Amino acid sequence: MRRVEPRQLTFVFADSPQGGKGGRSRDESRGRSYLLHTAKATPAMSSATTESEPERLLESMTHPANLATALQNVASNKGAPGVDGQSVDEVVDQAHRLLPRLRRVLLDGSYRPGDIRRVWIPKPGGGQRGLGIPNVIDRWVQQAMLQVLEPIFEPVFHKSSHGFRPNRGAHTAIAEATTYLEEGRSWLVDIDLSRFFDRVNHQRLLDRLAQRVKDRRVLTLIKRMLKAKVVLPDGMRVSTEKGTPQGGPLSPLLSNVVLDELDWELDRRGLRFVRYADDCNIYVGSERAGKRVLSSARRFLEGRLRLLVNEEKSAVAHPEERHFLGFRLRRNPDGHVEVHLSQRTVERLKSRIREMTSRSWGRPLQACFEGLNEYLHGWFAYFRICTQEGADLFRVFDAHIRRRVRAIIIHQKKRSRFLLRALLARGVSRRAATGTAWSRRGIWHRSNRPGMTRAYPNAWFRARWFSLSDAWLQLHAATLVSGQLSPFDFEELVPKSRM
Repeated sequence: MRRVEPRQLTFVFADSPQGGKGGRSRDESRGRSYLLHTAKATPAMSSATTESEPERLLESMTHPANLATALQNVASNKGAPGVDGQSVDEVVDQAHRLLPRLRRVLLDGSYRPGDIRRVWIPKPGGGQRGLGIPNVIDRWVQQAMLQVLEPIFEPVFHKSSHGFRPNRGAHTAIAEATTYLEEGRSWLVDIDLSRFFDRVNHQRLLDRLAQRVKDRRVLTLIKRMLKAKVVLPDGMRVSTEKGTPQGGPLSPLLSNVVLDELDWELDRRGLRFVRYADDCNIYVGSERAGKRVLSSARRFLEGRLRLLVNEEKSAVAHPEERHFLGFRLRRNPDGHVEVHLSQRTVERLKSRIREMTSRSWGRPLQACFEGLNEYLHGWFAYFRICTQEGADLFRVFDAHIRRRVRAIIIHQKKRSRFLLRALLARGVSRRAATGTAWSRRGIWHRSNRPGMTRAYPNAWFRARWFSLSDAWLQLHAATLVSGQLSPFDFEELVPKSRM
């Protein structure tokens, strides 16, 4: 009888065609074409088949179409190599060879996840967060597993859970929180879990998964992923007895499986809450009720789920005093809820603007505008749901960016006489141009002098740069005309760049 050895798929460079860049290009094209053809040509097992044969979930997971789609998704997310050093492109290049081998080792039970590379990234509020980067092959397997497990668990998750779920996100979470404030629940119980991803109890998680996953082979594979060793930055390998690696495609689903128990416990108690991953806000009518709820929730989380509540960051407060997903909510006396940027978001944007508009910018202004436009487009797509009161800051940011760009222009002219010529060439009066170019004050002061604002007015910027306030006004023009402004128009698209 043949002995089946446990193994981790490795990329064999000897199998690659010779010929340098030309060979790699042909292999890359072949790999991507193979994935596209496999994903379309062989339809994956339907959910109905999986439901009728729950013990054959692994067959659905390892179906060629599902594996091909999974690797396409991993490739679209890009990401850094794991411990083995293989890049996403290298794995995609060899997809036509690796996919049949991966399917075979998964089905015969000999596949073993590789080690996880630990990296540390700074947290916005200070400190560092540990991120686990699995090998690309392991991310491929996790993505394939996610695609068959998500349809099983998604229908049973609580409606107030918004993190890492299809058709849900931060915007829907803020929208639900707004409804609770409009109902008069003016106190917030903000629960913060300390190092949640590092404290998940493996046995409890596997027990929860087993309630709906009947294929023991899939549960065994998940257990092996949870037990994979972690390689620290100094090269030390450590075992993991608890926690889920934050960085793999499967980790968000597993976190929702763990905290779904909290969701339904809060629902059983009749509480109104919004949860996004490990951030949970419960809305109550009084401070006294909030303290009581915080105490009981802490007992449940620490006693039942074996998680730890961060006492320093958890609190009972008014919503406008707390940061939630980058926003701050405030209820007016007339019952209208305002959506503002949180102070943390404001400081982070200020810092990013300073980095992107350094006064010593040594490249053409066009490159500066391109970088700003790319960043501001993405930023606005997320924070566009601010109400009119919160969006007032958008004008402040616009003015600040314009002034910083004008400061770059002054710095690039280097000498006063060069700046004078440039201002005169742009139609500025000699008096205003002279007062700006020959001013004894510094660059920052001169960037707001009449000579600069007339030479480079707002209209000059509109032709080159994505304005936050203009984009917000264009997005909400219809609701502004009608009267009451609702911040949650999810069907609207972000205005395109004017570059």
